[in-house]
Amino acid sequence: MSVRRAVPVAMRLSWLVLFALMIAEFVTDLPGPGWATTVLPAMVVLALMAATTTLQARAAAPRGEPRPPVEVDPPVTGRWTALNSPADKVPSHGTHVYGQTYAIDIVADPEAGEGEPPARPEFRWLWPLFRRNRSFPAFGAPLLAVADATVVAASDGRRDHLSRNSLAGFVYLLLVEGNVRSIAGVHQVIGNHVILDIGDGTYAVYAHVRRGSLRVRAGDTVRAGQRIAQCGNSGNSTEPHLHLHLMDGPDPDDARGVPFTWRGVGVPANGETFTVAGASGASGASAASAASAASAASAASDASDASAAGDGGGGAGDRAGPARPRNAGGAG
Repeated sequence: MSVRRAVPVAMRLSWLVLFALMIAEFVTDLPGPGWATTVLPAMVVLALMAATTTLQARAAAPRGEPRPPVEVDPPVTGRWTALNSPADKVPSHGTHVYGQTYAIDIVADPEAGEGEPPARPEFRWLWPLFRRNRSFPAFGAPLLAVADATVVAASDGRRDHLSRNSLAGFVYLLLVEGNVRSIAGVHQVIGNHVILDIGDGTYAVYAHVRRGSLRVRAGDTVRAGQRIAQCGNSGNSTEPHLHLHLMDGPDPDDARGVPFTWRGVGVPANGETFTVAGASGASGASAASAASAASAASAASDASDASAAGDGGGGAGDRAGPARPRNAGGAG
């Protein structure tokens, strides 16, 4: 095991030891001075956390000139809004860790009728503290393969938690839940996920997938536009959305980010709304039409328990002007 992998493991074990000592200090009188049973272990934990952060940042930091953007198909259909986009800053999420230098978050944003409230609930300062996932149009929306690929990892056993799109919820995510997930490791951060090998040393990560929605497993081959899962709210997430990024290896703990552009869409900026009418891929018009039809049928079958992300059809996507962002919270 390399030093970069051993230090995070030691850090997590030290947290367990620290918690055990703190509990023991409350229920019994441990021998020795208090600094030896609590303060010293806490200092060890902090040192290991700092070492872990430093090693992860160094391993994920770009080296040399960035690769040219890899053109792939959009992973969704319908009307969506971009958040935390690499079109505005790099690294888009404030870190290179987990290969997410060029990551993007997108939320389903169906157009509301005249006089109707927005389909996507807005951020609230006080109330409600949280919302159920079915209140968000992204929840249950089909996720599509961005290219012909091989599935290298697929996991959907983690729960979809309630939203964190109130002030209290966001503070809890930022100060408590987010830190706990970071300590627990990448799989707790990205939640349920799919990782695709799209060729030429490039891998696509779909994070925060809905629990129980996977249609693929490791080793499967998929075609561009094929439905692979549904959008969810697992992991380090404020609301149902898709976090997607490309990286240069199959393991987020040991990969660097790769720039992307979506065919027919480009890279939407923060708050920019874009519409994808149907799947279009490099694999050919017939495959794209078949994938689009399959996606539409799947979305219709799920309409009873999740809001769809938009209308189906064929053709490339089109972009709308920037929309007012309603929640800047995104993936971890």
